Formats: sequence, C-alpha cells, structure tokens
Amino acid sequence: MSHPLMADSRHIAFFGGTFDPIHEGHLDVAGKAVEALSLNHVLFIPCRRSPHKTEAPGASDDDRLHMLKLATSDSPWAMVEDYELKKPPPSYTSETVAHFRDKFPANSRRFLLIGYDQWESLPRWKDIEKLAKEVEFIVVGRGKQPESREGYEAHFIEGNHPASASKIREDLAKGHPPNWLPSSVKSYISEKDLYSRIR
Repeated sequence: MSHPLMADSRHIAFFGGTFDPIHEGHLDVAGKAVEALSLNHVLFIPCRRSPHKTEAPGASDDDRLHMLKLATSDSPWAMVEDYELKKPPPSYTSETVAHFRDKFPANSRRFLLIGYDQWESLPRWKDIEKLAKEVEFIVVGRGKQPESREGYEAHFIEGNHPASASKIREDLAKGHPPNWLPSSVKSYISEKDLYSRIR
C-alpha cells in the first residue's frame, strides 16, 4: 500500500519484523531513531515469517497488520506497509528494500532499523553486500556496544525498553494481564481473544 507521503521523504527507515504483537518497545526505539537521524518516516513492515525463525507468528497476518495500524495511528512519522505479507515467504530484506527503491526521491537517505543480534548476524543475510550499498544501518544496542564493520555505514543508538513480545504472548496464554502494550492494541487482543490458546 504505497503512501503519498513517500514522495516527500528524504530520510526514511525500514523497520521489519513479525510484530507479534507490536509493543511499546518497538515504538520507543522507532521514536528514538526518528529523533537521532531526523527521519521523515519509519516504514513498519510486518513479515509472514522471518527466514531466521522456525515458528510461525502467533497472530494472523491480518491481525498483526491491524495492530500495527492501531499502535502507530498517533505517530505522524509512522507508516505501515503490507508488501511482505502479500508476497510468498520467506521475506528477505534486500528484496524488500529493492521493491521500495523507486518510491522515494533519488537523493533520499534510506536506513534499516535493526537490533544488536541482527547486526551481529548480518554476514549471514541474503545479498548483504547489495543491501549494505542501499541502506545505512541504525543499530539498537540494548546495553551492548556494537562494533563497526567495514563496508557498512551504521549509526548506533541505545534502546533499553523492557518490553518483550514473547513475554507478552506468554502472559496472555497464561491469562495474565500483559505489560507494555498500547491501549488500543490491548483492547484489540482482548476483543479478538488473541494468543490465549498458545501454550
């Protein structure tokens, strides 16, 4: 779903993941990236299934997409894209970035927002050399200082929000009130009875 604001984007970051569910930690780190790199927009791109994970998401594609839209509705810099949900899995970041390349001005700066563990595993990513020429990396340290890597342009920001999607799913499965969910997402999960059957 192409967004008309893309034509005016000079600094834009891709933020991919399962977002199962999206939580305040995701929003916190995205907001810090916006502030640190003067981003115009962050594209939240939910994937069907990460090629680095074996388990399927706990919520459906439609539910995860809807929760993302609810959670980001008050953030003018946030956009939600369903590109990876519509294409056959697996999802590779290099292919996603290439898909969006022509949707931005030619002189725009493109960033990829990733965590420390992803930064450490980058050499194993598909077409990483090609991807490194297309984007600048925004790496969230979470208490660890990432090491610079030759050939990769990277910016390091600290993110120490305690939210964990797996802990949220675990609490919901046990019938415990979940922490760190936007109120709109919490209401949606309750209404749809999501994650309660996960064991």
